[in-house]
Amino acid sequence: MEPTIDHERARPADERHEELAARVAELARRHGVTVAVTESLTGGNIAVALAAAEAASEWFRGSLVAYSSEVKHEVLGVPDGPVVCVEAAEAMARGVRELLRADVAIGVTGSGGPDPQDGQDPGTVFVGVDDGGRPEVHRFDLDGDPREVLVAAAGEALALLVRTLEART
Repeated sequence: MEPTIDHERARPADERHEELAARVAELARRHGVTVAVTESLTGGNIAVALAAAEAASEWFRGSLVAYSSEVKHEVLGVPDGPVVCVEAAEAMARGVRELLRADVAIGVTGSGGPDPQDGQDPGTVFVGVDDGGRPEVHRFDLDGDPREVLVAAAGEALALLVRTLEART
């Protein structure tokens, strides 16, 4: 039996990610800033959207999929302890910004489910934003199965990146 894709369910998320990534591209180019991403829960989906955006080679420095806790701790400087928390998202964003020498970076970590992780319920997502100033972390409580949480988390992170770049007036 061949696997099938529910195109109707996937298309809206893909289109939303594409639209948000296009806006990131426009803003990054307008402000002359570079962008980097590190992802855990979203597994590279944010990077895929950004890499497909216009003139990505001009503003997208790259990404790191840090799925294992060891990578988060050893490569990105996440403090010992849980990796689904505010501190981890903040360290991930800072770590990838410094590692890839970007102006703005985001770091995404969360519990996709179906079981809790690090004491966080499925759907709990933390997105860190670091622009070299005061880092911010935003928490999202998302509903759905693991795939739906992943897609929604990628969308929320891209939307947050847009808002961050829009604030750079």
